[in-house]
Amino acid sequence: MAHKHKRTRVSLVDAELSMTPMIDIVFQLLIYFILTFEVLDDIAHLDVFRPAPDREQREQMETPNVLQVVIYQDGFTVNERRMQLPAIERTLGRLAAIDPNQTVLIMATAHSRHENLVEILDLCAKVGLRNLSVVSMN
Repeated sequence: MAHKHKRTRVSLVDAELSMTPMIDIVFQLLIYFILTFEVLDDIAHLDVFRPAPDREQREQMETPNVLQVVIYQDGFTVNERRMQLPAIERTLGRLAAIDPNQTVLIMATAHSRHENLVEILDLCAKVGLRNLSVVSMN
């Protein structure tokens, strides 16, 4: 006797594919590529050959003298010398007459008054000094 093989039909409706694990994998790959992506700064890696300055220009390029004004709670110092506002104004005026592009470093302590800082900034503007740097210090 011949055996009859019974075939069972699988319905397409019963065979569903769960998308949740695939979506999880896609998101994990996306996160991996975002975290490992490294932006290259092409401009930083350009080889630029600049000509050397002339001898005259090298002689003219000197390190700028920085005038340091420190504002304390009870007064001012200019290059570590204690001064009052009228003396500071005269000093800044002489300096501006020599070199209006002179760098002035204004350092204000944590306990100094804002009014004193504004007075120094006004004096610098009055005499024509524009290259100012303001720094706070403890």
